[in-house]
Order: sequence, then structure tokens, then C-alpha cells
Amino acid sequence: MALIALFVSATKLAGVLVTLSVAANAFSFARYRRKNLQPFRSPIDESSETLAIFNVDPGTDGEKEFFFGLATAPAHVEDRLDDAWLQFAEEHPCDKSESQQGSQPSDALITSDSGHGGPHLASSSSKEADERVKKKKPLKIAMEAMIRGFEKYIEEEHATNEECHHNVAAWHNVPHPYAQYVEFMFLQYTGWNLGEERLRFWSDPDTELKLAKDTGVRVFRMGIDWTRIMPKEPLNGLKETLWNGTNEYLWQETIRCDTEAVTPRSFNFTEHMHQTLNAVNYAALERYKWIINRVRSFGMKVMLTLFHHSLPPWAGEYGGWKMERTVDYFMDFTRLVVDSVSDIVDYWVTFNEPHVFCMLTYCAGAWPGGHPDLLEVATSALPTGVFNQAMHWMAIAHSKAFEYIHEKSSGLSKPLVGVAHHVSFTRPYGLFDLAAVSLANSLTIFPYVDSISNQLDFIGINYYGQEVVSGAGLKLVESDEYSEAGRGVYPDGLYRMLLQFHERYKHLSIPFIITENGVADETDLIRRPYLLEHLLAIYAAMIKGVPVLGYLFWTISDNWEWADGYGPKFGLVAVDRANNLARIPRPSYHLFSKVVATGKVTRLDRVRAWNELQRAAKMGKTRPFYRAVNEDGLMYADDHKKSGYVVINKMLPSGVNISNSVYTVGGLDEPMHRPYIQRDWRFGHYEMEGLQDPLSRFLRYLLSPFSLRRKRKPERDDTDELVFEPLELSL
Repeated sequence: MALIALFVSATKLAGVLVTLSVAANAFSFARYRRKNLQPFRSPIDESSETLAIFNVDPGTDGEKEFFFGLATAPAHVEDRLDDAWLQFAEEHPCDKSESQQGSQPSDALITSDSGHGGPHLASSSSKEADERVKKKKPLKIAMEAMIRGFEKYIEEEHATNEECHHNVAAWHNVPHPYAQYVEFMFLQYTGWNLGEERLRFWSDPDTELKLAKDTGVRVFRMGIDWTRIMPKEPLNGLKETLWNGTNEYLWQETIRCDTEAVTPRSFNFTEHMHQTLNAVNYAALERYKWIINRVRSFGMKVMLTLFHHSLPPWAGEYGGWKMERTVDYFMDFTRLVVDSVSDIVDYWVTFNEPHVFCMLTYCAGAWPGGHPDLLEVATSALPTGVFNQAMHWMAIAHSKAFEYIHEKSSGLSKPLVGVAHHVSFTRPYGLFDLAAVSLANSLTIFPYVDSISNQLDFIGINYYGQEVVSGAGLKLVESDEYSEAGRGVYPDGLYRMLLQFHERYKHLSIPFIITENGVADETDLIRRPYLLEHLLAIYAAMIKGVPVLGYLFWTISDNWEWADGYGPKFGLVAVDRANNLARIPRPSYHLFSKVVATGKVTRLDRVRAWNELQRAAKMGKTRPFYRAVNEDGLMYADDHKKSGYVVINKMLPSGVNISNSVYTVGGLDEPMHRPYIQRDWRFGHYEMEGLQDPLSRFLRYLLSPFSLRRKRKPERDDTDELVFEPLELSL
């Protein structure tokens, strides 16, 4: 009897605790919903022929000028760059041929690859490759698992042929353009890797710049790579230089010469490199200055980023932004850059998405330079953890750079200095996911900007979409539209976030710039309505009083997308990597150019773009999707017990599989295919769903007969509307 009584008492106590837990979470969600999920009435007049008008005419009086721009970054586009990302991609090859590549003799550095259509340059010397393979295997966990501290996902030490893990997806298996003989000779006789071709922006910037100029944009965002300027840790200060004296610009000049000039008979590369390679590459600074002047010669202003997710490998070895000395090294780099180009830069971005870099590098170990141990992972979200530690030093570095840039600015030149801050609209999938959402938002949305708010001329907003948190991963909601990179398409989120940021910082009168906005979409059907709907969200926020100075689209051409490699296609222009990087402008390139030229978003353009997407959805067409999804519908939650393609194949229709794919944590070498979704996600039209966990669904079902909520009146459906255009008579 005593045991029965004890069992009954324990059951009652458990029932009380469960009831209290559910009630507390329900109360918290009610508050969250009132603040973040309430429907709003769009200030856009959708019956008008012109839905938005941006003042792009500098001569217009009385109204502030609005600019359009395009954005890119060194690690995405620059060739001949042996940075941390290239080294990260080369680590841990999956097949035998790749693993033996580093042990090949120097006379076998050019190998045959029929898949690439010809010979290609081996990516590093044997010594470098051996050292890179021996590096410590980083711990890899889901980002949400880091935040919660509940689950840790650790990669297997040795990949097998059946289950292959790359650091960078869609990189080993894509065509790499034919390398010039001079690069082979440089590697052959120096042991120095000139790096991936990427988009050849370093050696041939004009291709990208002409594409940008032809859109009519007035601002071009680019970056300067820290590793290229400071290839070695400056232990002895900056007195030592790279390419001293008469040989200062030797490397730049030799790559322009014909191949006869680059031979061991004409120059001893190895001896010269060992004698002169030190802390600063002033030749690279001169080259960057030349590129910036090229941007200006094309009639565009320059927005320059100092740190864009690319930490020098030598800094990663000692701990990077976890250590105070990185602030000093970063300021050495900043002073070099500012002293060289301050008079030709109009906007400065000190840091791009610092909290994203810290999370994925120091907390998740999914990016180069992190290597977190178990203790760092378990304590990462604490006030004294590695996340806040790194963010603290990055805030101090911004403040010092802000002061130095303004100190060196001439009286005629008054550049604006800010940061590019990543925001996404994050919501819970189920009732018990709200705690994870709240914690993530408390770490990422406002703290960094709060810490530097008195030293900002503008706040840059990088917005791509929404994320739905479920358990230890991000939920793939089947009824939502997604980009190829797994980001939910949600233009309303940009409007909501702009209003929140303006409310918080309006007392400081800080304007905003949309420093990044774009979507990975190889088919280009999603990108066109995506562009227009996000511009409408910005215009609606401006109507509400949010000061937005400009909008930069990400990006010009398809390029290297961090740990996702060349998979997701973000470009207005397609790139044929098997055909010497040939550029093919997509329809969105011309639509963007039209909006830039007129400053207008018209109803006709909106209807056209939306109708084409909806026709594809109704026909059941599919498009690529580069994100691994497990059996629970979670992205970014890698299960090392199962291979990615097995898990994904369970979710695919009969006869469809990706059994030949290898994957990283979250990324795929080869895409699966996902259908277009018939859901109205246009600005002001998205109807937010309720919580989708079983308990919430059951309660919603029980209470539905008593619900007083009115159904939204159906809007006029434009998907089947005929569009009449004026006839043009040409003589």
C-alpha cells in the first residue's frame, strides 16, 4: 500500500509540474506572439500602379537620397588567395585520390581530371597538404544545440567511402577552371599556393565591376582580406615588409608577363620568398587601392568591409578573437588599410555579422579557426563563455577602428562607419521551443549593437529570411518556401525587424542601410518576387518613419558561399565554372536594373514575377535544395549515426534519391530537389501559423468551435490575372 500511495503522490506531483510547465510556456508564448507575430496592415497601396518610389535622383530637393548597391566579399570572389577558407576546404579529403594528393612529387602537380574537362592545378604543396590533414579535427555541433547546451553532434574521426564528411560542401565536386601555367610554375618553384580561382576578382575585377555598373547601382560593397595584407603573424611588429625595394611589385608584374618570364632560370622564387616574406604585403595594399579606384572609375561609390568572416590562419592557431592580442593585430591591419585608401572610400563596414562568425567558429566549430573543446561548447552561452568573450573583443576592435577612421578622414571626406549586423526572424515551431528562441534572440539581436551604439554612423542590416526553431535544429516547414540554402522566405520579417531596431535606437538618430539581402535560387523564379517583396517591406518601413539610406543586393555573380561551397546560387548572374567562368545574366539581373534605374516597384512587375512562380508551383515543378534534412525534418542537426543521404532519401518521393551525395554538417555536395510551394508569402500577405507541436495542435482542435478569431478576407488573386501591355508600333 505504501508503494501505491508513493506512486500516486509522484504521479500527482508530475501532473502538477507538467501543468505548470505548459502554463508557463503558454503564457510566455502569448507575450511573444503579441510582440512579434501580430498581423499588421500593410501601408502599401496595392491598388496603385506604382507600389513604391525610392528617391534615386540626387538632384531632387527636400527628400533624402536613396541608393542601390551590390555587395560581395574577398573570400567569395578573389583568386590567388591562400586564406583560411581555402585551407579549410582542402582538409579531410574523402576519397583515396584526394588524400594522396598531398604526397605526390612536385613533377606530378598537374593531374588529369576528366570531370573537369582537362588538367588542373593541385591546390597546395605536399608539405602544406600534409600539415593541413594532420590538424585537429574540429568539434561540430548544431548551432541550436550550442545555444541550448543539450546535445552535441561530433563528427567521426575518419570518414569512409559510404559516409563522407567535407568541411566545405559543393567544392571538391565542382569544376575548377583551368589554372594558368604561371600559377603552376609559382607553386612548383616556391611551394606557395596561389589559391582558388573563385571569380578572379583579384586579377580581373573589371568583369564583375562592369556587370555592377550596367545595373546602374551607385554603391559597390567589397572587402580587403586581412590574410593577404598580413600573411604572417607580426611578432616583430610591422617594420618588416613583403616584396621590399625594387621587387616590391614583382608578384603582380610577373603574373601579367608571359610564361617564359617565370622560370627558375630567370628568378629564384624560393630564395627570394624566404628572404623577404614577413609581416606586411604592401604590394597587395597597392593592388587593392588600384581596384578601389577602378570601382570609382566605373562611377560607383565604395563601401569597404574590413572583416568579412575571414580570420588569418595564423590568428586561428592561437585562438583568434578569443584573445585580446587579436584586437591589436586587427588595428595594425586597419591602420594600414585606412592610411592607404581612406580618401577614396565612402562607407566603412568594420565587421560583417560578428555574432554569426563567433557562433559558427568558436561555438559550433563549423568554420575555420575555431576548434572548440567540450568545455567551451558547454559553457559557450554563459556570460564568461567563448561567445561573449569573442564578441567583447570584436566590440572593442570596432570602437578603435571607428575612432581611427574618423581621425584620418580629411575635412572634405566624411565617410560613414558602421557594421553589417545579421538579423533573421526567428520563431518557435512548438510550445517548448520558445525558450531556445528567446535565448538565441537575447544573444544575437541587440547586444552587439547596444555595446557600440554610440560609435555608429549607420546600422547595416543583413536580412535573408526566417528560421523556425524545433528542438536542437531548424525545422523545415513543408508549407513554407525556402531558398536553396535553407532560409525561409519571409519579407514581412524585414519590415518587423526594421521597426524593432528603429524603436530601440531612434533616440540616437542612427540611420539604416540594408547591407545584404538576397536569395539562393538557381532557377531565378523565387529571386524576382523575393527582390520586389523585400523592397516593398523596406518602403513600408520608411513610410512608418524608419530612416533607410540604401539597399545592397547580395550578390552579383554566383560564388563561393562559405561552408556551402559553390552549391547555393545567390547571383543575379549565373557562372559557368566548366566554361572558364562565363557569366550569364539571369532575368532578375534585368529586373533589378530596371528598379535601380527608375527607383520604382510597379504593380505590373510584381504581378508578372509572382504569376510565373505560382505557375511553376501549380505545375509541380521542383528546384535545387542544398540543405541536409534529417528524418524529423530538421536542418543543421547532423546525426553522425546515419549518413545524410539515407536520412534524406526517406523524405523523398519514390524513385528520387541522392545516394551519390556527400555532405557537410547541413550542406550537400549535390542538391536534393524540393517543389515550389503554393503559399502567399508576398509582403503583407503571409498568414502566420500557430504552434505545430502535437499538444498545441490538439488544444487548437478542441478550442476551434469556440474561437472568436475572424478569418481573413481573401485578397484579390493576381495569379490568374491577365496583364495587358501597351502595343508598340515601330516604323
